[in-house]
Amino acid sequence: MSDRIKPRTLKGFRDYPPAAMIQRERIIETARCVYRSYGFSPIDTPSLEHLEILTGKGSDETDKQLYRFEDHGGRSVGLRFDLTVPLARFVAQHIQDLGTPFKRYQIANVWRGENTQRGRYREFMQCDFDTIGTDSATADIETLLVINDLLAALGFDHFTIRVNHRLVLGGLLEKLGLTDQSTPVLRALDKLAKVGPDGVAKELASAAGATEEQTRAVLQLASIEGSNKNVLSELSPLLAGSASGERGLAELEDLRAAVSAAGVPSERLQLDVSIARGLDYYTGMVVETFLDELPEIGSVCSGGRYDNLTQLYTHQKLPGVGASLGLDRLLAAMEELGRLDDAQTTAQVFLPFFSASRRNDYLRLAAQLRAAGIATEFFPESKKLGKQLQYANRRGFRVALIVGDSEFTAGECQVKDLTSGESQTVAWNGNAEPILAEVRRVLQLGP
Repeated sequence: MSDRIKPRTLKGFRDYPPAAMIQRERIIETARCVYRSYGFSPIDTPSLEHLEILTGKGSDETDKQLYRFEDHGGRSVGLRFDLTVPLARFVAQHIQDLGTPFKRYQIANVWRGENTQRGRYREFMQCDFDTIGTDSATADIETLLVINDLLAALGFDHFTIRVNHRLVLGGLLEKLGLTDQSTPVLRALDKLAKVGPDGVAKELASAAGATEEQTRAVLQLASIEGSNKNVLSELSPLLAGSASGERGLAELEDLRAAVSAAGVPSERLQLDVSIARGLDYYTGMVVETFLDELPEIGSVCSGGRYDNLTQLYTHQKLPGVGASLGLDRLLAAMEELGRLDDAQTTAQVFLPFFSASRRNDYLRLAAQLRAAGIATEFFPESKKLGKQLQYANRRGFRVALIVGDSEFTAGECQVKDLTSGESQTVAWNGNAEPILAEVRRVLQLGP
């Protein structure tokens, strides 16, 4: 038929087939587990907000990227571009019932109409956690600890949590006479990894009106590197005389010492003065996390402290700090590093429908396995065993249970390891325990 609609997706959007979605859900489940281990509670907020809630909270760039329209009631609305701005609205609206400090996590989609690139789409998921209602440094420290535990729980040993402080940057701008131009300066500096020093210099001149001397000083600050001790010692004379800059420097040293005391390996935390975070609402610590094996893919977990974001919605002071795991970017990195398998099933055990007259016996066995916590798929049609095992191998099952007429007669079951191809025959007379014991051995699940 000529009037059929061609199936296609919008640019910047994507479908997730089972193999991809299974990996996404594993990361989401891991994030939930880590967040909850620190006492963060789940919330959810609407995908659509009043447009005035969203605009002017991130940057001019995020305002341009907003998906905005009028709904059927003629109201100006927009799709959320992150989860932090809706959080600020949420706590301002509900804080009397929530109390402080309020620790929340939210895992949901956000939308930005930006140019697509590797690991970045126009619809993507963020896995946020935040602490609201305290300006204690302990909340900042805990944010770094959560990031460390999250990446470790996801199987990464080599990653770097890069930390800076907006007061350090602000102190330098104060000494350079650029305080009034802090927003364009920080936005330009945030692009350093993408456009390099020359690109930042051009933007500092055009957007912030910085002189050559001012530009040189900003880039000098951003180029400081080496050990944390070296970074702190080089920053100290540059910030001398700026009360805010010296305070930011002291807070960075406090963060470093506390994270080390909590057991995070010293090489995982790096003080990095080039980290600026382009969003306007950050006021204190800022953090970005890079995989040592693939730093070019960008930060996979970012955030910081924002003490003034709720002031547009309430007179109550509600400082906050938190971070967000970039799920899709992390998945792109894991795929490039060969860390993803191609399993298309969530079940561990495959039960072929081999003997047509024994359907109810198969159903009973599958139910016993599931009751014991072993995810099991029973094939719905009685077909040749070879075809059913092809299906099982294609979808990535670990174990198949072979029970045909001869096995039923003998009171046996073959437990086949689909990875090694080895089979073990176990006794089975309706009691699934011997089968369960062998399945657990193959899956290395313990007793």
